[in-house]
Amino acid sequence: MSKLRTRPLVRLTALAAVVLAGLCALAPVPVQARTTHLIETGSTLLYPLFNLWVPTYTATHPGIRITTEATGSGTGIAQAVAGLVQFGASDAYLSPTLQRLHPGLLNIPLAISSQMVNYNLPGLNRRSLRLSGPVLAAIYAGRIRDWNAPAIRALNPGLPLPHHRILPIHRSDGSGDTFIFTQYLSFSTPVWMNATGYGTTVSWPAIRGEIGATGNPGMVQALATNPYAIAYIGVSYRSAILKDHLGQAQLENRAGRFVPLTGSTVAAAVAARAPHTPPDQSISLVFAPGANAYPIINYEYVIVKEHQPSRRMALAIRRFLEWAIAPTGGNAPSFLNRVGFAPLPAQAIRQSRRQIVKIH
Repeated sequence: MSKLRTRPLVRLTALAAVVLAGLCALAPVPVQARTTHLIETGSTLLYPLFNLWVPTYTATHPGIRITTEATGSGTGIAQAVAGLVQFGASDAYLSPTLQRLHPGLLNIPLAISSQMVNYNLPGLNRRSLRLSGPVLAAIYAGRIRDWNAPAIRALNPGLPLPHHRILPIHRSDGSGDTFIFTQYLSFSTPVWMNATGYGTTVSWPAIRGEIGATGNPGMVQALATNPYAIAYIGVSYRSAILKDHLGQAQLENRAGRFVPLTGSTVAAAVAARAPHTPPDQSISLVFAPGANAYPIINYEYVIVKEHQPSRRMALAIRRFLEWAIAPTGGNAPSFLNRVGFAPLPAQAIRQSRRQIVKIH
């Protein structure tokens, strides 16, 4: 009797196992959340700050991946225009021509940076030379050739300047650093403005001994390996300048005073120029008025398209940029102080937010 009862039970158990296996096969498999990949390229001046931001931001936003590349502002702008990257990092705002040809592009400030003028002058790198826009323009135009030229001696009385040819170093790639340096030369020296002007690339006057370098790292290396050279370098590479024991100039500002690059001189320039920022935020902060204003400061921009290929991408871009400009986010001193940047003033933050919400 027990054997007769066992056979149906065995068959039933086997059937239940088959049914259960079928149900398991039909059960939905958990799908991993999609990762949104954002690409930033461009400014070598902004690059060190992005590399501080990205690990912190992605650690708390696991669905976001951000890659960064230092290619120069010219490349950053061009790739943003072409839609190859989400963030084209640039020290330069969009030109009126680009804005007219591409009305859907935004240039959004993320922070404020500055630029140094550095030199490799044996025996004098610990001394802070005084240099003016007209003197620098004459050096880069080849009209002032030697370190002990009368115009340089007049700015630095008592310094034992050597009778040695100056080696000017300039960027060979499209560069926002070139943009703001040549603005300083242009705004302070009409002769330079009329002959060469300013831009991410310019036609540098041909000078014997001139050196072209790529990116801020290339500028630092060229300066360190060429005694008697001079260069313009973004503030985020100040630690490299100090490590190589290179000199840093005091620059003549619009008020005719020679000022060092400090937090207070940058703040003075920001206070003088930032309130005049228009809604599209395209403005030069170079050569600001004021007795204590440092003459070469600028907004650090990202170039972004208003229209994105998907709502998911647009939302990821907006959220990252909102974090980047927030005083408790990317504009916190813990980030900015490490690269020598200044935070956006409150008005600029409001303007950047109005631009960010346009991204869709």
